[in-house]
Amino acid sequence: MSENNPFEIAQRQLDEAAAILGLDPATHALLREPLRELTVNIPVRMDDGSVRIFKGYRVQYNDARGACKGGLRWHPDETLDTVRALAAWMTWKTAVVDIPLGGGKGGVVCNPKELSPTEQERLARGYIRAVWKIIGEDTDIPAPDVYTNPQIMAWMMDEYSIIRGYFAPGVITGKPLALGGSAGREDATARGGIYTVREAAKMLDIELRGKTAAIQGYGNAGQFAHQLAEEILGMRVVAVSDSKGGIFQEDGLGFQATLRHKKGTGSVVGMPNTISLSNSELMEMEVTVLFPAALEHVITAENAGQIKAKIVAELANGPTTPEADKILHERGVYVIPDFLCNAGGVTVSYFELVQNAYDYYWPLATVHERLDNKMTAAFQAVHKMAQAKRVHNRLAAYLVAVERVAEAAKLRGWV
Repeated sequence: MSENNPFEIAQRQLDEAAAILGLDPATHALLREPLRELTVNIPVRMDDGSVRIFKGYRVQYNDARGACKGGLRWHPDETLDTVRALAAWMTWKTAVVDIPLGGGKGGVVCNPKELSPTEQERLARGYIRAVWKIIGEDTDIPAPDVYTNPQIMAWMMDEYSIIRGYFAPGVITGKPLALGGSAGREDATARGGIYTVREAAKMLDIELRGKTAAIQGYGNAGQFAHQLAEEILGMRVVAVSDSKGGIFQEDGLGFQATLRHKKGTGSVVGMPNTISLSNSELMEMEVTVLFPAALEHVITAENAGQIKAKIVAELANGPTTPEADKILHERGVYVIPDFLCNAGGVTVSYFELVQNAYDYYWPLATVHERLDNKMTAAFQAVHKMAQAKRVHNRLAAYLVAVERVAEAAKLRGWV
């Protein structure tokens, strides 16, 4: 068993929750594996006339509580085990925020940075032609994830609509507003995380205004976390990093200036009047809140003992290994686990589905208010479970989510 195999980690986390809940063997076995998964090969004609074959995946982990829901990642290192793990986490994520959906995930092995816009469009449409029979508004609804975006979602929704012969906006979420997207979807992942940080600070009796934050990963979630940490929490973001390195400024990195530099140069590195630092140095800084907002396995048994943040808010999926979880808990670091912290994205995706279904769209203030209510209720349910069972927050989130999915499976007569 590998510490860094994401699906094995997801299974181990489930096993721990199942033992505490006293799940019967059949229910435990059912929840330990995906219900179904599809591997496809997608031929794409490139701009030079050649044809490349891309491997793609769609995993539908569990739909006891409703249609599967989950993002679609384009990444050169994508693996089936990564997709399985993310589909499992999506199952627990939709359950922990108590929305009537299950969990799924998709992936394509590619480097989108090497593809032209026309090649990206052909790949997006080719993926839908390969998986369209198992997705749909009532079965499985993809969404954007790593290296996919609203434009890619628009092409996918259009291809599905062409195949079905009618306009089907509800098959995909994270679409542009002009094609049935929801207001508030763009920053939803970070905004939901910020709401949970606010609630954690109340529990810990920490006044966040003026306190410091560091953000590891400066993609969509990391950028919006920077903006909203300033705007909503009044925090001072002193360090940020991306795949090329990190920067530090004790007085705070202004969001607009940092974003301008990132867009202008392709990286946060080298921003004027900042000190360079590595990703590992950023992780171990003495800040009030640390936002891991990139990829998996950045907090491990090797560095968990050096994490000095009071709150770790996991905007990324799977940034902390099980061994690191135990160390952080013993050291009194308050971890807001990924499938609670970053559930704002799927929550507003659910809102998008609802709006598509009855063809009436909510103003931004309504989306924010309803997202806040969902995230706050989910945080409180997890915190209450952690206190009652005397366990760390990730295990508490699993207990809340697994109990809900198990109950649905039993009521449906599956086990």
